[in-house]
Amino acid sequence: MSATLHAVDGSHVRGKVSQEEWEARVELAACYRLVAHMGWTDLIYTHISRRVPGPDHHFLINPYGFGFDEITASSLVKIDLDGNPVMDTPYEVNKAGYVIHSAIHGAREDAACVLHTHTVAGMAVCAQPRGLLPISQHAMMFYNRIGHHDYEGIATDVDERTRLVNDLGPHQAMLLRNHGLLTTGGSCASAFTTMYYLEKACAAQVAAQAGGQVIELSHEVAEHTAQQYDRGGHAGRERPWPSLIRMLDRMGSDYAT
Repeated sequence: MSATLHAVDGSHVRGKVSQEEWEARVELAACYRLVAHMGWTDLIYTHISRRVPGPDHHFLINPYGFGFDEITASSLVKIDLDGNPVMDTPYEVNKAGYVIHSAIHGAREDAACVLHTHTVAGMAVCAQPRGLLPISQHAMMFYNRIGHHDYEGIATDVDERTRLVNDLGPHQAMLLRNHGLLTTGGSCASAFTTMYYLEKACAAQVAAQAGGQVIELSHEVAEHTAQQYDRGGHAGRERPWPSLIRMLDRMGSDYAT
């Protein structure tokens, strides 16, 4: 990568964007740092995006080649749904990231943030024929509320976007079979919290299966629990976020620059 981490002047970027966009940039940069802190990264691969507030359907995504622990608000790349940069930047974006994220941002107005991971537990569950099983409280959040998308190869084919959107449907989470996990939300806070519980549910499933037989909950209990989660709504997904931001700030993170 020819560009350096210091190639973007944070104060210059902040002066060129609206207050709403800057706040979205800070939120997304914080999300990248939290994903790194949780150990959900895959070197420089996978991606998180955030729609820029406004009517243009522009969105922010990571500069390709940066570790998630290096992402700052000013280094994020702003592109349109066709993958074109709409603001000067020395950085490129991951083509697979563009395909996956432009598909969902273009089709789902409620999906302000899209988060994709390649964790071991997530990939393991995505490789199982039945996917996520109703065997833990965390898994109940996704009972009959998760999409499934069959593997088609590395997601650089623009034609795959239609199938990604159709397979996600109205849900906030999807298993990309033989690939990884994906969550969406009305904010980075919501998408992150959803991913936290999805990752936890996958890890619990893999651990339980390693011990032998598992107990699957009945449809009635699973649906009842899922509806309890539904009633928590968006506010419930947002609630842990302030504590996570306080943790980042205690770590002295420069994500907000």
